Amino acid sequence: MTVSVGILSVAHVHADEYARLLAARDDVEFAGIADEDVDRGRETADRHGVDYVPDADALLDRIDGALVCSTNARHAEWIDRAADADVDVLCEKPLAPSVEAARGIVDRWRDAGIGLGVAMPLRFSEPARRAKAALESGEIGTVLSISGTNRGRMPGGWFVEPDEAGGGAVMDHTVHVVDLVSHIIGERVEEVYAETGTRFHEIDVEDVNVLSMRLTDGTTFLLDGSWSKPDAWHTWGDAAVEFVGSEGTIAVDCFDRSLRHTKASGEDEGVHSVFCGTDPNAGLIRDFVASVADGRELAVAPTDALEAVAVVEAAYESAATGQPVEVNRSS
Repeated sequence: MTVSVGILSVAHVHADEYARLLAARDDVEFAGIADEDVDRGRETADRHGVDYVPDADALLDRIDGALVCSTNARHAEWIDRAADADVDVLCEKPLAPSVEAARGIVDRWRDAGIGLGVAMPLRFSEPARRAKAALESGEIGTVLSISGTNRGRMPGGWFVEPDEAGGGAVMDHTVHVVDLVSHIIGERVEEVYAETGTRFHEIDVEDVNVLSMRLTDGTTFLLDGSWSKPDAWHTWGDAAVEFVGSEGTIAVDCFDRSLRHTKASGEDEGVHSVFCGTDPNAGLIRDFVASVADGRELAVAPTDALEAVAVVEAAYESAATGQPVEVNRSS
C-alpha cells in the first residue's frame, strides 16, 4: 500500500534527512513541502525533487500523513491544522516547550482521533534495542545506576531563540535520552536536580547542562546533554547511555559504528565520519509510514513525549531555584 506524505515546515535541522528518507521509499508518495518561509520551503523542496506547496491546507487535502518539522513553539498550530484535515502526524521533538502546551496537544490528539507520534529515533537504534532485550532478560541483574550523554554542536538559528525553542540545550537534547531510558527500563523520572550555564557560545539560552535524576524505582540517572562539541567536530554529537547493574554493566553508543576519514588537504580537509550502523531515522520513518498505512499506534505516543517535556520543565525550575524538583506532569 502506498501512502501520501508531506512535510509541514522545514524549520528543523532534521527536515532534510526526513525528506531524503521519504523520497527513497517505494511505499510513499512524497506529495510536497509546505512552509511559511517561501524561500526556505522552495529551496528544500528543490533539493529533494518534490513540490513546494504555498498553501498548507491544499497539501493537507491530498495527504494521509504529515511530518511536522517546525519550531518547537509552532508544533501545536501545525498539529491542529493536520487534525482538522484528519491527517496523521509525526512531530519533531520536543512535543511542546511546556507541559501545559504538551498537555493541550495530547488532549487535541485524543479528541481528534488521528495518529500522532513524536520523533524519538533512538528507540530504533540497534544497540539500544539489544540493550533493552538484555536488561529484560536480567543479564546484569538489578539496575543500580544510569549515566548518559547527548552532547552535540550548537545548532544556532531559532534553536537559540527562547520564544521559538522554549530553552536551549536542555530543551533540545535532554528529551532523547530521557525517553530512551524510560523506554528501556520502564521507569519514569521522578525528581530532577539540574545545573545549567552558557559557557561555549554567546547566546541567550544555556549550552551546558548536567541533570541528576531519580527514577520511580529509586535508580539514579545522570545526564550531560550539552551543546559542547566544536563546530568542526566530525559528527553532530553523541548519544550514549550506560546501565550499571548488580551483576554487570551494559554500555550503549547509538552512533559508534562509523568510519573516520582524515583529509590532510583540499577544501574538505579535516576529520569526517561516515556512519555505517543501522539508521535510527530510517526506523522512525518506517514506523510512521506503517502506522499511516495500517492505522496502528506509533512507537512514541504523545503521552510518552509529555513525560520528557515534564522532565525538561522540572530541570529548568531546578536550575533556577538551585533545588531538586519533583516532576509534575499535570500542569
